[in-house]
Amino acid sequence: MAKPKVSFYCQNCGASYSKWQGKCNACGEWNTIAEEIIEKTTSTKSGKSFTPTTSHAQKINEINLEQETRISSKDQELDRVLGDGIVPGSVILLGGEPGIGKSTLMLQMVMQLDKKSLYISGEESLQQIKLRADRIQGNQDTTYLLAATNTQKILHQLEKEKPDLLIIDSIQTLHTDYIDSSPGSISQIRECASELIDFAKNTQTPVILIGHINKQGSIAGPKVLEHMVDAVLQFEGDRNHAYRILRSQKNRFGSTHELGIYEMEVNGLKPVTNPSDILISKADANLSGTAIAASVEGMRPLLIEIQALVSSAVYGTPQRTTTGYSAKRLNMLLAVLEKRAGFKLATKDVFLNITGGIQVDDPALDLAVVASILSSSENIPVARTTCFAAEIGLAGEIRPVQRIQIRMAEAEKMGFEQLIISHQTEKITTHPTISVKRIQTIMDLVDVLF
Repeated sequence: MAKPKVSFYCQNCGASYSKWQGKCNACGEWNTIAEEIIEKTTSTKSGKSFTPTTSHAQKINEINLEQETRISSKDQELDRVLGDGIVPGSVILLGGEPGIGKSTLMLQMVMQLDKKSLYISGEESLQQIKLRADRIQGNQDTTYLLAATNTQKILHQLEKEKPDLLIIDSIQTLHTDYIDSSPGSISQIRECASELIDFAKNTQTPVILIGHINKQGSIAGPKVLEHMVDAVLQFEGDRNHAYRILRSQKNRFGSTHELGIYEMEVNGLKPVTNPSDILISKADANLSGTAIAASVEGMRPLLIEIQALVSSAVYGTPQRTTTGYSAKRLNMLLAVLEKRAGFKLATKDVFLNITGGIQVDDPALDLAVVASILSSSENIPVARTTCFAAEIGLAGEIRPVQRIQIRMAEAEKMGFEQLIISHQTEKITTHPTISVKRIQTIMDLVDVLF
């Protein structure tokens, strides 16, 4: 019997080595290299017998774009993130924490379509999926279920059923006969994904792969998996909140700045059409430490409530705790406040929270963050009819942000009366029900607030 062929792979980045070593030279991680058996059988890959749609080179101006018509998922939020629908032949990787709702989102999506869909589960039984489908209450006539983990059997069923859409739940549970390592290993994930990508490209059938994530929050498996697919979506949220965020980390057919917002209910995930309404608390009392930021994610405006709490440090080292906001950005803004505005916060505990359990990276939040910190520090509430949209520089200057007109229209729709922006912002169309206040430095903000 021939000795099995083995190789050593980094479980973090997928780099291969001829022998074991402690540190991966590609990603710099320690103790991530493991041995895997990669010996292939001598039989031919009969599963890959799909007829290619294009077998010769073509000029760019001869390529017909009519065949690339996108497929609407009947889900407004998912279509927004993907760039107005699913592209035929594309491969989409959806990642997220266990129990966040990935399987529910995909099952709900395929049950809304009028096209024939095949949902392949490697984790749950068909009875479990049926119970979820009954709870969601969608169209079950066009959705087919299959419990399988062997890619050769899956490809055989694909040739037989010829679905219009394929869902794999999940890619880490699949295994192929041509790799002898265990399911979930680097070589198995890469080979199984390669076979499914060949199927998608040769038949123009869109494929959605559901993937696990590791403890660092990134998708489990080799990093090359994210390079192989056309789009990488991240489904995130706090289990203590009902809201879920769908983000695009990579998209070859659209923008990566869009996001979709869902609310988890008993009968599935409900798209949130007006997120500003749920991200702002309905309390009428004026409380200190609260400010509203006019943010934009992609082309979607969001009004976000920023809450800050500044108190005397009980221990020797002041605490800097954030939820939904960058801790490094908070430390920078606190340094600017102390250096440019004279507020002594070095001995204060500062806690910052973005309501709703969402994560936002828009620089326009800077002004609202500083306003909430100053409001809590001085114990003076900010007017509930005022919102903010500007970036703060290291010199204490107020810098302009893009798409100010969209932010203003959203603020007016939500009943705000004043928007504070940078004096460098280009000329904008004024609205009759909302006034615009332009400020130059962080000291001007102090004069406006107090």
